[in-house]
Amino acid sequence: MQRLDEYYPDPPIPLVHQDEFTLLVAVLLSAQCTDKKVNEITPALFQVAGTPDQMRKLGEPAILDIIRPLGLSKQKAKSLAGLSEILVTQHDSQVPQSFEELEKLPGVGHKTASVVMSQAFGVPAFPVDTHIHRLAQRWGLTTGKSVVQTERDLKKLFPEATWNRLHLQIIFYGREHCTARGCNGTQCGLCKELFPKRRKPVVWLKP
Repeated sequence: MQRLDEYYPDPPIPLVHQDEFTLLVAVLLSAQCTDKKVNEITPALFQVAGTPDQMRKLGEPAILDIIRPLGLSKQKAKSLAGLSEILVTQHDSQVPQSFEELEKLPGVGHKTASVVMSQAFGVPAFPVDTHIHRLAQRWGLTTGKSVVQTERDLKKLFPEATWNRLHLQIIFYGREHCTARGCNGTQCGLCKELFPKRRKPVVWLKP
């Protein structure tokens, strides 16, 4: 935590958004896709559909036309049209502030709900993406059998008040330093400091 605070004292939210709804949309779109690519697509989408009602009226075919360059675009367009309809008709066009209600929305799993709860509403959560899953294994913080197990292990190890910042810090460190190909558990600064005697590469279990 000390080292990550030195690297990233105030980590930004990597997905461009204006409010809870646009964050929800951006996180949903980021599945199987890089944040950079999502940030290239969402300005055009939010210009015409920056609210649940606008997204609902835009409709699935038009949504798909805009987000087509992203992976799983057909399923994502269907999910965005569906969740927008639900937000308008059941939640007064507001993004619900509970894991239970968020995870009922089309295309919204536990990780997406965790990101929205932590980054939009400040509720302690520890969303586990590929970077966090990889680094937690390399740093000996989890057995890495599943993302569920990784999330459970990290929550036990770190104080709840640090979760929202820490998960962003680990993501940034995993992208910039302890990368999938650039570090095998023996190359980056933190891996060398934490495990100075480690010689064998860490074979991480992909989620």
